[in-house]
Amino acid sequence: MASTPACLLMLWPLVLIFCDPAESIKFPEDFDRTNLQQPPEFTIQPDNEIVLYPTDEIILKWEATGNPSVTYRWTKDGEQFDPEQVRGIKQLENSGTLIIHANNGNVPTRFNGMYRCYASNILGTAVSSESRIIVENAPQWPKEEVAPITAEEGTHTVLPCNPPTSADPPKIYWLNSKIEHIAQDERVTVGQDGNLYFANVQMKDSQPDYICNAHFQGPRLIIQKEPIELKVIPTNTFSYQKPILIVPETTRKSYVALLGKPLILECIAAGLPTPSVEWIHLNRMNPSPGVTFENYNKTLCISSVTEDDDGDYQCIARNEHGSIHHTYTVNVEAAPYWIKMPVSQIYGPGENVRLDCEVDGKPKPKVSWSINGTPLKDVMPDPRRKIQSGALIFSEVQPNDTAVIQCQAHNKHGSILANAYILVVWLPAEILTPDGIEYAVVENQIVILHCKTFGAPRPKVQWFMEDMNPALKDERTFIFTNGSLKLQEVRREDAGNFTCLAENDQNNVSIIARLVVKGATQIEEGPINMEKKQGESVTFHCKVLFDESIPKRGIQWRLDGEDIEESDDDNKYIIGDMSLTITKVDFSDQGTYSCLAWTTLDSVEKSANLLVYGIPGPVSNLEVQRQQNHQVKLTWTPGDNHNREIKEYNVFCEETKFGPAEKEWIATVPGNQPWAILHLSPFRNYNFYVQASNDQGKSELSSRSASHATDPAAPERNPTDVRGEGNETTNMIITWTPLPHKEWNAPMMKYRVQWRLENEGQWDEVEIEEPPVLVTDTPVFSPYEIKVQAQNDFGKGPEPEPEKGYSGEDVPEAVPEDLLIEMINSTTIKLSWILPNREKIWGHLKGFKVYYSRLGTLAERSRRQAHLHFHSHGELLILGNVSEVILGGLRPWSRYQVQLAVLNGRGEGPRSEAMEFVTPEGVPSTPEFFQLDYLSDTAVLLEWMPPKYPNGRILRYVLGYQQANQTEMDIDNIQIPPTQYRLNLSDLDPHTPYKFSLWAETKEGRGEISLLEEHTMHESVNLSFVNISVGETGENFTTIIWIPRQNQRDVEFAVHLMSKTDKGQWHDVGKASSGQGSYSIPDLQPGKQYRVRLVKVHRTGDVQIIWESDVETSGVVPERQKSFAAEGWFIGFISAIVLLILVLVLLCFIKRSKGGKYSVKDKEDTQVDSEARPMKDETFGEYSDNEEKPFTSSQPSLNGDIKALGSDDSLADYGGSVDVQFNEDGSFIGQYSGQKGKEGGGNDSSGATSPTNVVTALE
Repeated sequence: MASTPACLLMLWPLVLIFCDPAESIKFPEDFDRTNLQQPPEFTIQPDNEIVLYPTDEIILKWEATGNPSVTYRWTKDGEQFDPEQVRGIKQLENSGTLIIHANNGNVPTRFNGMYRCYASNILGTAVSSESRIIVENAPQWPKEEVAPITAEEGTHTVLPCNPPTSADPPKIYWLNSKIEHIAQDERVTVGQDGNLYFANVQMKDSQPDYICNAHFQGPRLIIQKEPIELKVIPTNTFSYQKPILIVPETTRKSYVALLGKPLILECIAAGLPTPSVEWIHLNRMNPSPGVTFENYNKTLCISSVTEDDDGDYQCIARNEHGSIHHTYTVNVEAAPYWIKMPVSQIYGPGENVRLDCEVDGKPKPKVSWSINGTPLKDVMPDPRRKIQSGALIFSEVQPNDTAVIQCQAHNKHGSILANAYILVVWLPAEILTPDGIEYAVVENQIVILHCKTFGAPRPKVQWFMEDMNPALKDERTFIFTNGSLKLQEVRREDAGNFTCLAENDQNNVSIIARLVVKGATQIEEGPINMEKKQGESVTFHCKVLFDESIPKRGIQWRLDGEDIEESDDDNKYIIGDMSLTITKVDFSDQGTYSCLAWTTLDSVEKSANLLVYGIPGPVSNLEVQRQQNHQVKLTWTPGDNHNREIKEYNVFCEETKFGPAEKEWIATVPGNQPWAILHLSPFRNYNFYVQASNDQGKSELSSRSASHATDPAAPERNPTDVRGEGNETTNMIITWTPLPHKEWNAPMMKYRVQWRLENEGQWDEVEIEEPPVLVTDTPVFSPYEIKVQAQNDFGKGPEPEPEKGYSGEDVPEAVPEDLLIEMINSTTIKLSWILPNREKIWGHLKGFKVYYSRLGTLAERSRRQAHLHFHSHGELLILGNVSEVILGGLRPWSRYQVQLAVLNGRGEGPRSEAMEFVTPEGVPSTPEFFQLDYLSDTAVLLEWMPPKYPNGRILRYVLGYQQANQTEMDIDNIQIPPTQYRLNLSDLDPHTPYKFSLWAETKEGRGEISLLEEHTMHESVNLSFVNISVGETGENFTTIIWIPRQNQRDVEFAVHLMSKTDKGQWHDVGKASSGQGSYSIPDLQPGKQYRVRLVKVHRTGDVQIIWESDVETSGVVPERQKSFAAEGWFIGFISAIVLLILVLVLLCFIKRSKGGKYSVKDKEDTQVDSEARPMKDETFGEYSDNEEKPFTSSQPSLNGDIKALGSDDSLADYGGSVDVQFNEDGSFIGQYSGQKGKEGGGNDSSGATSPTNVVTALE
């Protein structure tokens, strides 16, 4: 169903075409901006991460500008944060800066978190970036005893440092006890982890005091490790060793390097003699300019990573006995960074605004917008605001659109945020261009007369010619958005004074520009830009007009500045009188083509570009290289891109193992990557194809690659949906969803099923090819752990996590106790209970079942003490673990009996002891069958029957009557005994209608009122007027006038209308009364003929046509236009509304008619109770036997948790109380059954619902 906002959104493309975003207001240099308001704008923000130590006093400095001055608020970890409520934090006055003080020399760890500042004034709210505070304790080494390290001369060793961890890593120095640095060289080095590495030890390395010192720059602290003693054992025979790598320890290591951040790769080798280390970038011939080598070539450093640094780096350690190498794979990614930030600007009212937010990163950042710190999705929708191509666009801004806009981009490596405000202001118009400037131009060329304006709204600029006619009347003119007037094809008669008038809502100003015109050479029609596919022909045209008084030289065509000449041997270029044709264009024909028309006095040149394009050519030379773990590398040779950048390559495969081969997409790689790493499934046969794409389309598929078969393997995953449930008291059935055939990874598949009692003993297991598994002889309702593992001839799937199941349930033995009834009002009680013996539920507690019966009214107590006759009974299902329920809609002045039973998945437990309660009296319903009979013109007989629901002892009836035009103060009330059901009224005015009201009363007060409004005198047979005629008639209305007859009472009649022009049908246009004297019929069509009549329908059913005549409206019949009402969308819109109204009316009707469930005998309809009305037999019965019939419908709860008894579905748990809602007539909402010994209706019933857990009760 369409709506107005939706329709406005459909017009956005037109808005974007015709309402381009306006430039912001550019203020003159001397403009005084002192009193100009400005939204908040941050000028200072703290670092993104701040590490605090116990003795630190940290300043989180947020400063913002704005006019009016800004106020500040903060958030910590996304929650509002008031520094005045936190000890140890102080806000600087008139500033957003927070100072965090140490408390007794310690900064509490509660200050850890992410902080953000908001600066606001009446124009908007600016949002800062988040700053993370990390509070650390002073670093220290734990007390430890360091054992001496012994190494044989010539072998390698490592002295560990292991400094305390910190968010700000320390700088490591190795010293001895004399505070002398340990000398480092190719043999001895300190690694990035702080350890001291010896490629081979020498006797001079024996020292008792190698000390690791860690310098923590944040707390300005240096701590020492306990001294380490190195003992070198001398040897007479050296064992020369080829190099081995100590760092790194793995054979291959991958790094994610962030763009613009430093990267350090390290290789430390051991061996004898000492190995040397060199580095190779495997993906390029020469190392990147930003790469340096430190620490005797053991460390490769990149100070600022670029995209070119992506690839594999190999370090090689070698000595005269051999070599060893290690490869680092560096993947360059990037935190979000700006390509184009939104910029704060000032605009005038009515302008269109575009805020660009263009970011990049790897992975691609996600961009979100906020207005004044509120996410755009939470801001009230506005059809003038839309996100288009990454930009936020506002159309026709007004001063109340002033706001601060936030654009935030984030990926896994971080986030960036930018604030940009939109300020919409009013400023008087000014013209900044000096008055009286003279412009000289040659004839037939273009001249631009400047009129630079300033103001807000942007001044409307008008130009007037010498004769003060608007310049825009000349089709050669055009006014730029900056106010300048462009006059094309200048003529000699254009010379003279031009007036520029600038005005806005504030004022208007003007200047004069003088134009001098001289003759010139003209190119009336120059070449235009062309794009052609390869092989097509293209023609450039150049229509030139020369001044006859100037010597003519001609036209010269050029390509990229070089003259083009025809050749007798080649028809590539065909130069016509004023055209150039290039036949069968190829990519070498691309370039800039110029038409140069020149004379001895001037020259004119116009250029156009030719671009030759096409779809990519197919790729070739597909090669499949087998790698490990069912992984292959597919390479190919790119085809010709045909002058359009290859955007991507799509890789397709055919699998022939399990049926006919169908090409399926398997991967997409960037257009600059002619290879793809493909992860394949085991036990498959593959053929591969590659297709290139550019903006012109897709290439043909490549030729098929060589076939590739993958080996069988163990299953890669286990089956899902593992469940254990019992369908008998002593069993459990284990089921699962088997793996599809394609995931077997081998010809055959089995499942290893294991189970045991929860946390007990050994697992029982069985191997089976398909579910289910039946476990027998289980204890009643006991928890089990279940595991199902896929396996084939090549191995098992991953070790599965145990799932929880239960053996079969048994019928519950638990009984609710201590039933307590609290009377809320005459129709509502609260029933509560306790369940002390929960261990005897023997299953999942599904809920409770309430049995309740209405025993009769309190008037029946004396007659029914010998035995109980249930007027109605039912069952009420309550879902969940609850302990109370609200029962509403009960009948007042009645006796009820209630019992409660426990439910689990197996069935229903024993009922609790029966408990009786009574409901107090209430007010009665309306008296039944209230009607009036005429006795004479001044007397009537009023009759009625007792209320259907007396709800107590009827004390009296009260009849009120008054003339229809009287107020409530004039009503006469008559009290009538409870056994009287008719009353004569006389001495009434025969010419006046009366209002009659009747109600019954109990001790609780007045019941519902039954109303009548009637005349005491019968209507006359015919209604007539004097001098009835057609009065004033216009194009779209007519008037009927008449004079009522004397002594005729005011009578209502209908006005009918029929279009004779359209041959339409009679239809009712309204009601009138005889006392009005006139009636106007609106909404007629001009120039059409109508027939009008006045009709009275008497109480007897007779129809009287009082008067009938023809009418013709003035004016001309309008042309028939297509009505939007005939549009499909409008018809659908109206149909949806009508359908919705019908559904609502039907629901209301169903709700109001619920009382129909309780049919009452005709004789008993006139009775109230044994004391309030006469009885004709000994047995008092307000209800017929139909009340004993079971109810067959049920009502589900709002959340669908109420289900039929015996349902296998799980039931939701509920806490607290549960409300039961009833209708006025005693029918109730929720799931119930009025059938003895049978369960309630199914889940398909519909009805009203309660917001919590809806349950129901019978009267």
